[in-house]
Amino acid sequence: MGISKLTNVSNISELKLSHQLNVPEKTYSASFADSLQKEYSKSGIQFSKHAAQRMQSRGMEMTPGLLSDLNQAMQRARDKGSKDAVLIGDKSAFIVNIPNNTIVTMMTEREMKENIFTNIDSAVLF
Repeated sequence: MGISKLTNVSNISELKLSHQLNVPEKTYSASFADSLQKEYSKSGIQFSKHAAQRMQSRGMEMTPGLLSDLNQAMQRARDKGSKDAVLIGDKSAFIVNIPNNTIVTMMTEREMKENIFTNIDSAVLF
């Protein structure tokens, strides 16, 4: 927004509204999801946009160690014939569609205590 536009704004709420109209709300989330997918697609794990958004909003960092742990947990679930599993770690849980290698959603340790896992056929602790 240039200086000339600022002189036409009479109050802060108009400035905020003007900014909100010029910036698409989901631009950052979509680019985060795309970046996450591109970075970790080499591992074979896919991230749904929902999972990427939840990771971003919770400040969850995908480290090489966590990615390795998720790969191993997914393989253990696959070996047992699982289709939809919850992978439970020390600080987070991931709902995963095993045949598609896709992390559908995730939650933090605090959120795990407040939720019930449904529509899964197995749980893997990692």
